[in-house]
Amino acid sequence: MCSKSLTDQRLLAIFLLTASFLNDIPYLSSVFTRLAAGILAGASLAALAAPAEAGTSRPVRWNTGGAVWTTTSSEFKTFFETGEVTDRALDAGINNSGWTAEEIQEGMTKSYSVDIIGVSRFLNSDDGVKFLKDQTASYFPYWRMKKTAVVALRSAIIADSIDGEISSASIMAALPVDFRLADTCGTYTGAQNVCAPDKCEGDAQCTSLLSWYVFLPACVQANSQLPEAPVRTVAPAPARPLW
Repeated sequence: MCSKSLTDQRLLAIFLLTASFLNDIPYLSSVFTRLAAGILAGASLAALAAPAEAGTSRPVRWNTGGAVWTTTSSEFKTFFETGEVTDRALDAGINNSGWTAEEIQEGMTKSYSVDIIGVSRFLNSDDGVKFLKDQTASYFPYWRMKKTAVVALRSAIIADSIDGEISSASIMAALPVDFRLADTCGTYTGAQNVCAPDKCEGDAQCTSLLSWYVFLPACVQANSQLPEAPVRTVAPAPARPLW
């Protein structure tokens, strides 16, 4: 598996580098970025060492002490589409988020434009890995926990960015495995690190899972901006002599 993972990473680097050079050619850029995303998704899922596919049906398992309550993807989908809350754990999560249900619904379905090349570069950089570790303080894969937290969240964000847009809801929908929010008697506190602490107010908004989700895509967008391509100018043809 180690040699395969290394090969995947090298291929990914080649594809991303080629795509960045071809960014001015929309069709070719689209082809290469999608190929790169496919390779990255394969490498990420292989690293999870557990049965996984994009779109787990249990994106949030609220783990308090020894008790676990699951909010399913269908229950989140109902909330995102209609505003109706059909699960008591989700209802508690909203009530403890520091936001109203309408604000959570709007915030988690808001889309942000991104470039998959920029997203991939950031999330695979040293700063990106540090960001992912910070963003999985108490929310991480149910079974492998912190061991695969970075890989799992990164794969979901990159998979969501393929179409050029990301949102909290679609990142959640792309999670490859079940995730838990862990509050386990001191080992994990159930608190998340909201990525924009200057934009939240109070403990609930700055540490709750649903508030964390609201801010996540905006932070990814801000950290993955690509530099603007230099404007290419064509030198004027030399003037023809008059004689």
